[in-house]
Amino acid sequence: MRKQSSLMLVFVLLFATVLAACGNSGSGGGTASKNGGKDAVTINVFQFKVEFKKQFEAMAQKYMDKHPNVKINIETVGGGNDYGQALKAKIASKNEPDIFNIGGPEDLKQHASRLADLSDVKATKNVIDEALLAPVQKDGKTYGIPMNQEGYGLIYNKEIFKKAGVKAEDIKTLDDLEKVTKKIDSQKDKLGLSGVFALPGKEKWVLSDHGASMFLASDFDNDIKKAAEAKTLPFTHKDLFKQYLDIQNKYSKQPVASLDYSQQVEELFSTGKVAMIQQGNWAYPTIADVNPELADKVGLIAVPTDSKELTIPVGVANNWAVNKKSDEKVQKAAKDFLDWLYTSDEGKEIVMKDFKFIPAYKGYDSSKIADPLSKEIYKYSKEGKTTAWVFKGYPTGYTDDALGAYLQDYLTGKMSFDEAIKKSQDAWAKARK
Repeated sequence: MRKQSSLMLVFVLLFATVLAACGNSGSGGGTASKNGGKDAVTINVFQFKVEFKKQFEAMAQKYMDKHPNVKINIETVGGGNDYGQALKAKIASKNEPDIFNIGGPEDLKQHASRLADLSDVKATKNVIDEALLAPVQKDGKTYGIPMNQEGYGLIYNKEIFKKAGVKAEDIKTLDDLEKVTKKIDSQKDKLGLSGVFALPGKEKWVLSDHGASMFLASDFDNDIKKAAEAKTLPFTHKDLFKQYLDIQNKYSKQPVASLDYSQQVEELFSTGKVAMIQQGNWAYPTIADVNPELADKVGLIAVPTDSKELTIPVGVANNWAVNKKSDEKVQKAAKDFLDWLYTSDEGKEIVMKDFKFIPAYKGYDSSKIADPLSKEIYKYSKEGKTTAWVFKGYPTGYTDDALGAYLQDYLTGKMSFDEAIKKSQDAWAKARK
């Protein structure tokens, strides 16, 4: 669930402006025509997950090889909030995608006029847990299907922990986390570390969507819909969140304000320069590409958020939606394509082996989950030790315009933590009036 640079977003916005001059009257961008007496269909996909861009494109090619009358065009742009802005620009260009991503209740409102009902799609009926569909359901209809399941916490380097004489299983509270951190920090030079952590303060989504959300989940009873409907932001565990953020900041490679996702994962963690990073299983392919040896020596620590049992935030990275403004034949082809991906034997193999996803659907062999981070997340999920991604219920633009930005101001000393939270609460209340 990473981000691309703001430069990419600027490019997309400019590109969309150019396209607006030659658009197709606001309908979906795909086409349906005759090819040798058969229906030929073009499906335009606009998706956010940069981590599996190459694998996704290879999968689409396999599908096209088997379905010669279907052409699939794929455009991948950023992630998180960058994608949301890019999707708006794409729609404004009058060259709308036929398949795109939606996150939850806020997107349901925003894109209500173009969301096809997917209730009767085979993949929808095969979703492993009805709760995964709840954020994209309204009035008894389902408007999105899960891309996969993902979870996050503190990814750690087992070899560094062993050399430092510390154990991940000893971390049950934030005080425990601080003790372990201090012990590693005291041996930083010997271990060849630039810091115990790499806190990517440049990435608002890491601070707000993932960091803060862990400590907000209980305020909304682990229910994304409750978060989406809440008029106020309680932030009952703000002091614990401050402690967690401060531990990372104090013992991080500096300056955190300039650290982004790529530096955090690729340049620092994957090269053994830091011991821990807050990320999820989506980072594993990158770690494996940079340092295959390290990939076998990573684990996941559940972040202690209160005095209760340890849990992992697990959710759906994003959902696939089909544009009901597209030609009916294009819509059908789009649904058939998604069904093939998640319910066919070949599709399942790709989802597990190539995408390295934790599947959100029935009929998968969980023993084939590819990497140690996903295995750990699946274990927590199977045991019911999970919390919801309540950031999916944040007001539109909340991370970029409020909580994420104010947390950055706290890390750079521009405002106190209490001021950052108060401003975030005020922004929430204003957005929900």
